Amino acid sequence: MSIEVSKRRAVFAKLKPYCLYSGEHDYMEVTEWSNGEGYDVVIDRKRGSEKFSLTYGEWELLQVLMNYKESE
Repeated sequence: MSIEVSKRRAVFAKLKPYCLYSGEHDYMEVTEWSNGEGYDVVIDRKRGSEKFSLTYGEWELLQVLMNYKESE
């Protein structure tokens, strides 16, 4: 059996400056996977906490879709 210890990159911010509906202690944290292939996202709000994971490709597509501008 092989055990690896790694230091994962994580970023954290309070939601209040970004979201009108957030509470004083609400936050979001994004942590890169140890293998570098994706991210864990935690959003903690007064209404409850959500956690989901995305591969790097899913994260990239989400950014593309969020910034999509329909041409007319």
